[in-house]
Amino acid sequence: MSEPVHVTDDIFESEVLESATPVLVDFWAEWCGPCKAIAPLVEELATEFDGKLKVAKVDVDAAQKYAQQYGVRSIPTLIIFKDGKPVDQIIGAVPKNQLTTKIQAHL
Repeated sequence: MSEPVHVTDDIFESEVLESATPVLVDFWAEWCGPCKAIAPLVEELATEFDGKLKVAKVDVDAAQKYAQQYGVRSIPTLIIFKDGKPVDQIIGAVPKNQLTTKIQAHL
């Protein structure tokens, strides 16, 4: 069973941009209700796509550099990175099937 990797500004490049597999990055914050609502889905996706997709969580309060760099203005924002580049984005707490469809398009 795979779990999301908690990523800080210091390791974002190595964990996300240099990843050999696509990465789903969940930009979130502890105080964000919709972020807490979607968190169990993000954890399920980490397990379901284990080996095909890396799942990372970035706390925007603790790690602001990359949230700003990728224009995260509202949370939760989930960005799919492939070959070090953002290829898709989901904003807000959306149903799991919507997340799965977006992810599968980039695997």
